[in-house]
Amino acid sequence: MDLLFTLLATIVALGLLVTIHEYGHFWVARRCGVKVLRFSVGFGKALFSWRDKRGTEYAIAAIPLGGYVKMLDEREGPVDASELDQAFNRKDVKKRIAIVCAGPVANFLLAIVAFWLIAVMGITTIAPVLGPVEPGSVAERAGLVEGMELVEIDGVATPSWHEVNLQLIRRLGETGRLEVLAREAPDSAAQNYTLMLQDWLRGADQPDPIEALGLTSWQPAVEPRIGQISPDGAAEAAGLQEGDLIQAINGEPVQDWVRQVVPAIQGSAGESLRLTVERDGDTRMIEVTPRVRENDGRSVGFIGAGVASFDWPEHMVRSIDYNPLVAIPVALGKTWDMTVLTLESLKKMLTGLVSAKNLSGPITIAKVAGASAKSGPESFLSFLAYLSISLGVLNLLPIPVLDGGHLVYYVAEWIRGKPLSERIQAWGLQIGLTLIVGVMVFAIYNDISRLG
Repeated sequence: MDLLFTLLATIVALGLLVTIHEYGHFWVARRCGVKVLRFSVGFGKALFSWRDKRGTEYAIAAIPLGGYVKMLDEREGPVDASELDQAFNRKDVKKRIAIVCAGPVANFLLAIVAFWLIAVMGITTIAPVLGPVEPGSVAERAGLVEGMELVEIDGVATPSWHEVNLQLIRRLGETGRLEVLAREAPDSAAQNYTLMLQDWLRGADQPDPIEALGLTSWQPAVEPRIGQISPDGAAEAAGLQEGDLIQAINGEPVQDWVRQVVPAIQGSAGESLRLTVERDGDTRMIEVTPRVRENDGRSVGFIGAGVASFDWPEHMVRSIDYNPLVAIPVALGKTWDMTVLTLESLKKMLTGLVSAKNLSGPITIAKVAGASAKSGPESFLSFLAYLSISLGVLNLLPIPVLDGGHLVYYVAEWIRGKPLSERIQAWGLQIGLTLIVGVMVFAIYNDISRLG
């Protein structure tokens, strides 16, 4: 069932992004007087198709990993004399540039709409208050201590741990000063703390910026009561049930799920644990053997059980929402920030500051799509916005085959007054195709490596 849900979420996400991207090309092409022969969402054999009164065929194809808009073009086949004025290649170079740019622009517009919806609907988040700070860490040397709330990082407000993580990601691979504004209590004045970075997490695989600084998030005491059991997991096989209260592990009393139960399970991969459990007023012993999975090169135990819901202190819960008008600049700013972050990350990946192993392919996208959809509308909309921005940025890269490569050709034609030679364009096509296929293979290899 989880696999089916993940596949459905992935198809919905990719289908929407591809449709919006291709519709951008389609919409501008028609307004520039170009005849569109086919609008396809997906590649391969069409599952079903239909035509409109202008003769355009619309198709839903079997492989939902892309799409295309096929336009009338003399370079792709003979064109009837009566339709030459509708051929793409006969249009002014400025119109061709507009058509090429329209796809990525549509992706950025989708991201703006998604962020606007999130801002209007509002989100409930937890304030980034510090838990225990690791002794000897960068954060401790700077003076940060447990109980402080992170207010700003490098001058940018951080009302949630998500924002904290985003601001830290910007500094991956860098050397310099990380400026943090923090306060000890909600009503106290914030003070500035300087953390010194030195080639920070340069080349690290799947870096965790928060943990790398020695920071943890504050957690309330969480009663070790099981709230959910995964089907076919070790917990279900051992006979654990929802509502069970874990009182001891291997004879050692436990009172907190996060600080005691989780470390005990994660540190006992493949080893039997003896749990003392209270159920319906009775105490019983249950043996469970955590299964093994790899996480950053080490074996970690898991049993397929989740903690029961618990309440956070009221002063740590933040509700963030905006009225529809104020939400517009918020959405624009968020889209701009994420676009810049994507470009900076690509630059750092090319220069070696960020490991290329962080590059993700369709398997990771599918996993994130499923997880975000389960987390709720706000999470799924955020995922759509981030992925749409990534798609827009990547398509504008000056690589032949992509929109950005065609844009380079047309800009060169605009400057020169004539198009580049067919031979140069053919070379570029071969190089671009080889590069794109190579990157895709590497991304899929990274995905498979993460699966272990």
